[in-house]
Amino acid sequence: MASDKNYMSGFGNEFATEALEGALPEGRNSPQKPPYGLYAEQLTGAPFTAPRVENKRSWLYRIRPSVMHPPFKPMTHKTLRSSPFDEVPANPSQMRWSPFDLPKKGETDLIDGLITMAGNGDTHSWSGLGVHIYCANTSMKKTKRYFYNADGEMLFVPQVGTLHLRTEMGVIDAKPGEIAVIPRGVKFAADFPDGPSRGYICENYGSPFVIPDKGPIGANGLANPRDFLTPVAAYEDKDEKCTLIAKFAGGLWQTKMDHSPLNVVAWHGNYAPYKYDLKNFNTINTVSFDHPDPSIFTVLTSPSHPVGTANIDFVIFPPRWMVAEDTFRPPYFHRNLMSEFMGLIHGVYDGKEGGGFAPGGCSLHNCMSAHGPDEKAFTGASKADLKPQYLDGALAFMFESRYIMRTTKFAAGHKNLQPDYHDAWLSLPKLFTGKKSKK
Repeated sequence: MASDKNYMSGFGNEFATEALEGALPEGRNSPQKPPYGLYAEQLTGAPFTAPRVENKRSWLYRIRPSVMHPPFKPMTHKTLRSSPFDEVPANPSQMRWSPFDLPKKGETDLIDGLITMAGNGDTHSWSGLGVHIYCANTSMKKTKRYFYNADGEMLFVPQVGTLHLRTEMGVIDAKPGEIAVIPRGVKFAADFPDGPSRGYICENYGSPFVIPDKGPIGANGLANPRDFLTPVAAYEDKDEKCTLIAKFAGGLWQTKMDHSPLNVVAWHGNYAPYKYDLKNFNTINTVSFDHPDPSIFTVLTSPSHPVGTANIDFVIFPPRWMVAEDTFRPPYFHRNLMSEFMGLIHGVYDGKEGGGFAPGGCSLHNCMSAHGPDEKAFTGASKADLKPQYLDGALAFMFESRYIMRTTKFAAGHKNLQPDYHDAWLSLPKLFTGKKSKK
């Protein structure tokens, strides 16, 4: 990991950072008289009595406490939805969408540019997820809006343009090929320094994301804790009118403020935003035959019960060597208990060489819905000379969940939903001869 003074390294560490020297009390939290006339405020992201390894909290030392605002009022949104996802029935058909257009006219910030595709679970009982796409052309710095999500943490996967996140606890820049996670309840604003931008969001209603256990893999491999970067303290001391928007119990609420809510001068704890460069993922693969399940590519997981079952797995398919012998190398035809929402950051995914799965697009294969390589990928892989091959043309990802995902009415009826997606498999020939094949 390259050294960067704007970030601290490590996953789930107890961090301590201050934007002004001496702003962070030493030893005791000193909530009675913090330095610089700051207010002490605790932010907890877990039940108070959770086991130490799962307990999440940070102490914030801020110019004004978060409580200083008028009551929230409901607000409406055209394309953002939340649990219960009951607008249309769950669909067992394979579904795929072309990329949504970037806005060219008007001012569309992150909040206005949210499009909910699908989801499951329940925000009230801390289970499931919401899957969104953002298409925006205006920074929240210009619209003077801030946001926090009480329903879940937000995993951002930029696909076009840099995502500049100003948070209560520091600043994060995430480019395509990187991800950023904002914990439940942390206030932030999103800016787009590269202009019109697009990306994916996984809204996790369940347990916070963690690095998965490695089992027989052992100590090395997958995502390394030191490569996760948490921002150092940075604050805004602005006395100006702005709007704070909250997502709470599935709905959006807003209130007017006369100062920036991003006024934390110092903080310490283990509940904070972070980013991760997907290039640092240490891919594990077979060196003999067959290939492992896609769980081997898990970057982050939100655990649930029973043990070993994921509320959400965030899985990537990065550049990697393929060396297995006597093997069908692309993803084979399969039906899963887990439901899969897939997106493409760049390139051509090796299981969909026939076109249709474009960067910025997405697909949904629900529980036990059959899917796999299209005809072109199948034919090529069946005849391929299995020499060592480096796959470097694509970066794809998957939000995989134990729960069936329901699409929103907007996504199910949108023109970008490809009505001919099933044609990717209808041209597969019948190869059965009734005779034993010769090697």
